[in-house]
Amino acid sequence: MSPSAPEPTIPDRRNELALIRTDLANERTLLAYARTSLMIAGTGATVIKFFGDSRDKIALGITLLIIGVALFVIGVTRFVKQQGRIRGDDG
Repeated sequence: MSPSAPEPTIPDRRNELALIRTDLANERTLLAYARTSLMIAGTGATVIKFFGDSRDKIALGITLLIIGVALFVIGVTRFVKQQGRIRGDDG
């Protein structure tokens, strides 16, 4: 017979499940940031493509594109920092 790992105790299992739930919530939040930033940037591209006949509309479209990209960068940054905290890196 080979030695096997001891069964985890109930509190250990609860902590492990809590970490998994927190990790999944963090991933859902990243996806929400990505979805929102894509929608904002897509709206900016649409404004430029279909309504780009005036400087105001082009400026609005470019502004929305920049906001979309910035929002995605913020989301990824928050995700990476939170992953560090979840894994115990305190990043």
